[in-house]
Amino acid sequence: MKPIVTFFGTQPYEQESFDALNRDFGFEFRYFKGHLSRQTVVATHGAQAACIFVNDTADAEVMRELARNGVRLLALRCAGYNNVDLEAARTFNIPVVRVPAYSPHAVAEYTVAMMLSLNRKIPRASWRTRDGNFSLQGLMGFDMNGKTVGVIGTGKIARIVIRILLGFGMEVLAYDPYPDGVFARETGIAYVSLDELYRRSDIITLHCPLTNETKHLVNETSIARMKRGVMIVNTGRGQLIQTEALIEALKSKQVGAAGLDVYEEEGDYFYEDRSDSIIDDDTLARLLLFPNVIVTSHQAFFTAEAMHNITETTLQNIKDFFDGRPLVNAVTK
Repeated sequence: MKPIVTFFGTQPYEQESFDALNRDFGFEFRYFKGHLSRQTVVATHGAQAACIFVNDTADAEVMRELARNGVRLLALRCAGYNNVDLEAARTFNIPVVRVPAYSPHAVAEYTVAMMLSLNRKIPRASWRTRDGNFSLQGLMGFDMNGKTVGVIGTGKIARIVIRILLGFGMEVLAYDPYPDGVFARETGIAYVSLDELYRRSDIITLHCPLTNETKHLVNETSIARMKRGVMIVNTGRGQLIQTEALIEALKSKQVGAAGLDVYEEEGDYFYEDRSDSIIDDDTLARLLLFPNVIVTSHQAFFTAEAMHNITETTLQNIKDFFDGRPLVNAVTK
């Protein structure tokens, strides 16, 4: 009997990718466009596994219902797992697996693209020329060469970002609660305190996981310690930044520009087409009005290579579970 896998938050490109690779695995798929929640968990009746993404909710109540419905495995087709109650998963004996690294190059390259686009005001210049305006007024940027970038978190993605920015001739300051001396010596970067990173950095980019300690890491207090006019880029998790504090800092020009591929309340908007409706999230609407802010829809990961790796790893995780093999990508607290 084929294991049945229920997918939530499914996009057309995901279904196409999973259907194509499933020819080598032989599962039965049920796709739902809606997110997993207490209201939609009923869709897992008869399934042995549930597959979710970043904006699905697997809290204690959902985990309880998954277990009641006979779900034996929760498979995340992403790296982050802050939306899963791991304690409840253990209580109800539902292993959780994830895709720890699908393409660190994809996110790293997108991060640098954000920096360049903000610095050289490329979106604004493109809008102008389409309207027949070829003036350079207000489009001046700065040389990345010789500037200082602060990198918070030095995992796989951040290390690729660092190597790219070193190629630009930038000075790199890094912060990580577990600094890697070998990596620092190899690259010539300096691990410093957060205070020093804030004080000296022209650009700050966030690459740390979302935890209780890092939630709202960028807030009114930390922004006040940053260099005036700093650029902030976030391709990690939305809740690393307290959005209201960022907006106030943009208004006062303490923050000179912001590139956000994530947003702390993105669940109702990101990955959906809302072009025919009014954005009723006032905070998001305000962000979108700033000419020195770029907001994109959590797409830094979105390359052909990453999509293939996500699909393949997710299916292999599920196969390993039903074949009784060790779960190399199991999430533990």
